[in-house]
Amino acid sequence: MTTTPNPGGVEAALANMARDLLAQDTVPETLERIVAHAVDLVDGCEGASILVTATTGARTLAATDDNARASDRVQGELGEGPCFDAARHGREVYRITDMTATVDRWPSYAPKARDLGIGSALGFLLFTEAENLGALNLYSGKPGAFDDRSEQIGWLLASHAAVAFANARTDAQLHEALATRTDIGEALGIIMERYVLAEHDAFAVLTKASQDHNIKVRDLARTITETGEVPGARGDRRGR
Repeated sequence: MTTTPNPGGVEAALANMARDLLAQDTVPETLERIVAHAVDLVDGCEGASILVTATTGARTLAATDDNARASDRVQGELGEGPCFDAARHGREVYRITDMTATVDRWPSYAPKARDLGIGSALGFLLFTEAENLGALNLYSGKPGAFDDRSEQIGWLLASHAAVAFANARTDAQLHEALATRTDIGEALGIIMERYVLAEHDAFAVLTKASQDHNIKVRDLARTITETGEVPGARGDRRGR
């Protein structure tokens, strides 16, 4: 006879969090739950955010409050800061005990962080074996708010969060691909029937209209299925 484990404390909270994250329907909902759980589970955490960087700059995907979002924005604008470094350079864990003491390292960001009321920070790279997904950033208004236990729990939380984030994004991409394939198939059917064309000719019409109007094929296909109209097409050629 087997018995169901009955863990308590942090173990139970992390298990419940993992199930909660996997139950979310969309990527944004998953990310919002990640930052909410961070505040609930990590000692000292008063606000949290998820930051990603790209060639176009930094972007906050989720945040629990305006201060966390503002800190991310400032780091992106300045191109420096602990969260920015973690996301851009792949640093797995960082802990800032006293933001005031980091002026030499981040001379532009540190004073602005203190103006926002940030005294200490703790952050983790969100990653899987396949890719880096961004940084989970935890903030407190008090210096020294995070200790070794905070870092350990945060690391476990970030590990679960990265897997849930990756799964949610994969699911979203799959649903988008299936929806796109369906829309394109329906759009081709409309073009074939209306203009009496073979499938490859109908696809040529679709791609040309996409290029002429600078609209992605998937977006154009969705428009055709919703309106029944092909942008730029000349009249109805049925029966010709």
